[in-house]
Amino acid sequence: MTLPRHVEAPAPRGSPGDEDPLRIALLTYRGKPHCGGQGVYTRQLSKALTDLGHHVEVFAGQPYPELDERVALWRLPSLDIFNDHFPGRKPAFWEINTLADRIELHSYRFGTFSEPLAFSVRAAAELRRRAGEFDLVHDNQCLGYGLWGIQRAGLPVIATIHHPITVDRRLEMAKARDRRERFGKWRWYSFTRMQTRVARRLPRVVTVSESSRADICRDHRVAPERIAVVPVGVDPEVFRPRSDVARQPDLIVTTASADVAMKGLQHLLEALDRLRRAGRDVRLTVIGKLRDDSPTSDSVARGSLAGAVRFVSDLSEEEVVALYAEAAVAVVPSLYEGFSLPAIEAMSCSAPLVATTGGALPEVVGADGVAALLVPPGDAAALAAAIARILDDAALARRLGEAGRRRVLERWSWRLTAERTVEQYRTVLAAAGPVRRIMTRTPDAAAPERSSRCAERAPLP
Repeated sequence: MTLPRHVEAPAPRGSPGDEDPLRIALLTYRGKPHCGGQGVYTRQLSKALTDLGHHVEVFAGQPYPELDERVALWRLPSLDIFNDHFPGRKPAFWEINTLADRIELHSYRFGTFSEPLAFSVRAAAELRRRAGEFDLVHDNQCLGYGLWGIQRAGLPVIATIHHPITVDRRLEMAKARDRRERFGKWRWYSFTRMQTRVARRLPRVVTVSESSRADICRDHRVAPERIAVVPVGVDPEVFRPRSDVARQPDLIVTTASADVAMKGLQHLLEALDRLRRAGRDVRLTVIGKLRDDSPTSDSVARGSLAGAVRFVSDLSEEEVVALYAEAAVAVVPSLYEGFSLPAIEAMSCSAPLVATTGGALPEVVGADGVAALLVPPGDAAALAAAIARILDDAALARRLGEAGRRRVLERWSWRLTAERTVEQYRTVLAAAGPVRRIMTRTPDAAAPERSSRCAERAPLP
């Protein structure tokens, strides 16, 4: 395995000094490039760490993230059972070649989300062979049992938990319509028990807000002194106001999944229905995908919502920025958020924002009426009233947009995220120092190239 021509391999060495650049293996079991926090986090953090002079290699499963050209991407292909085009597909027998493949297939057959465990096993197999080439491993929300194998190989492991998936589990089970559906949700989310066991054995956990920190303490039973809050960021040069794009006075924009109860899209649709029945000709653009068999697809095709709701997906960052520039109001209707990248992206674009008080959103957007209007989660009437208030008050809309942009510039940058993350890396390495010096194998610079059945190098651009 070789690095691409535009990525320089780090010089061999033992344990890093306090000021040495670090060699980081960043793991992400899902890295969807333009929507979903994991892909954005992986791309932006790896770039910001590289800007600081550190060496980062990303190990990822499908969908693969898009990375800065200086960051190496190692593809660890899954069976891709939950792909966007054929979700729930059945792999053919000739696709089952490794232990991780068998784990993924059998976990799926038992009704469990199988990707985190299987990915962690693939990553462990790869990193055990390359243990001497990295100073530490940073896991992004996978928390699979394979991380224990990485630790046994002598590599310190730190993990980011954006929020515990146990929260999703509670909300989805509360939404279940009958016992059968409730049992199915319980079985699907059974992987969260693994994540709790793994999180409790990690030396350090990074999370993105005080709200998520409290939830991790409660649900995963991780000691609070082992959890550090490192907020994520936004690139204000990309997500910026667009003076060349006119705001549409009737356009509402949101980023939300139609199939995840936690994102609160159903409540926003109810608010839109209220506004349209009150005589307002408002439209909603949802950045996200709508499945044909989703209950939401029936809702948006009937009554007052017919023709008023549009779903768009696979947008570039510039296309997302243009949508926020057109929006009269941006809305984050979530029942819960561990942080909310869509909120700070909208704020960075000076879009007037309505958000709920679910989870960490008040931490992120600030007090009600300063940089956003805040409403209780799950309250469609309050959402409708806040949206109408912005639509009717141009001065308020302008003030919220300008204050949101200022808040982002003052608080949320990826460089600051990277600097604070490196502080946590060095804390973990200092604690693991004596053991790390004994267990780390310094790579032989003259060693022949190696290959792996499970790791596939991303093609050169």
